[in-house]
Amino acid sequence: MKVLLCEDIEKLGYLGDVIEVKDGYARNFLLPYGKATVPSEGNIRSLAREKAKRANERKLVYKQLVSAGEAVQGAEVVIAANVNEQGHLFGSVSERDIAQNLRDQGFEIADRMVNIAHHIKEAGTYEVTIKLAPELTATVSVVVVSQDAQEGDEQEQSEEKQDDDKE
Repeated sequence: MKVLLCEDIEKLGYLGDVIEVKDGYARNFLLPYGKATVPSEGNIRSLAREKAKRANERKLVYKQLVSAGEAVQGAEVVIAANVNEQGHLFGSVSERDIAQNLRDQGFEIADRMVNIAHHIKEAGTYEVTIKLAPELTATVSVVVVSQDAQEGDEQEQSEEKQDDDKE
């Protein structure tokens, strides 16, 4: 069944697109919830201006995503976690942890943009893909270190600073 989309629907199409969907999907979801209508000349004409406006908005958003992707490309995420003697984490590092660290660094990254095959459960360095748009990705380096090691480094740095202040 052909329908005219009245709004953008992820993985289906954009406002004003005439698409082919299964009859049940159209009758039970798209049409009753006002997400699509029957494609007629009048309906297509009425959505034409809004369709052009949304297309321009999508272009602007895509440009922003490209610049964000260039900025985040090659960034390094350092996450301190509780680690046992063998290097295994008590828990794991998830997409949310990585995205939060990137946001703390000033990048505008949503949790859903971070793609890792499985949660990171060992200390080490990993390459993680950030999917900004369907065809736009960036790669960041995730370094998982022991929380004790990081605290030790911070103490050394503060001691060095105190020694410099005394001189």
